[in-house]
Amino acid sequence: MIDWRQQARRFASFAAVGMIGTGAHYATLTALVELAGADPVLGSVVGSLVGALINYVLNYHLTFHSDKRHREALSKFLAVAGSSFVLNFLLMSLLVKGLDAPYLLAQIGVTGLLLLWNYVFNAIWTFR
Repeated sequence: MIDWRQQARRFASFAAVGMIGTGAHYATLTALVELAGADPVLGSVVGSLVGALINYVLNYHLTFHSDKRHREALSKFLAVAGSSFVLNFLLMSLLVKGLDAPYLLAQIGVTGLLLLWNYVFNAIWTFR
């Protein structure tokens, strides 16, 4: 039976950790675009890698209190992050290049979708 209160607390923790990772993602994205003149899609991709590393460490220890070996947990986390990375690239490409959406607004929408995607797969597979 699913303990919905525990899931709600875990999701809140996951979201809080995600905010830290997202802050690093957006800081990297913005710095690369605004200071280094990088392409917004490339900046988003690099930022997502920085955010993913931060998210793994914090979720392993704080959100899921995992006792899995890092070899197993990290490989699964990287698979989920890899799928998120591909989705981020595809969605940002569609929104920024295809629809000419402002890159920061596009990234906000993509981030919301990927928050749900990542939580579900990390909760049921990576850290379970």
